[in-house]
Amino acid sequence: MTGPHALKTFLLAFPGPLRDRLVAAVLAGEKTATTGLLVEYEIESEDLPEVGERSAVIDSDGREVAVVEITEVRVLPLRDADLRLALGEGEGYRSVAEWRAGHEGFWHSEEMREALGDPEFVVDEETVLVVEWFKVVEVLQLDG
Repeated sequence: MTGPHALKTFLLAFPGPLRDRLVAAVLAGEKTATTGLLVEYEIESEDLPEVGERSAVIDSDGREVAVVEITEVRVLPLRDADLRLALGEGEGYRSVAEWRAGHEGFWHSEEMREALGDPEFVVDEETVLVVEWFKVVEVLQLDG
């Protein structure tokens, strides 16, 4: 189910329970920001997102469930992550420390280290993040 203007995919975490929760938070309007690692873009030779760009949010079953539009992009070191970001992630974080603990757990997971091709990968204060702020512009109807 792809529209005539095949959108880039907007992937949150890996397929499974975490992605399901994040997609639900996007659809509920609770999640308006997401954070990735600059190194992920470098490994994939992928351009950084741009304001105004639209992407299709993909669920764990590979279906397009919504279209989001990027409203802000920030590239910053991990030490500069702030409360606005922690709250914007829509995962119930009440502090930067909580947000960071949750994200470090994900970034240090076996799945992520495998994706990065570095079994010893760890983030530190200088690790560069790519933060995308977005809004849902369309919720796609799923058949059946």
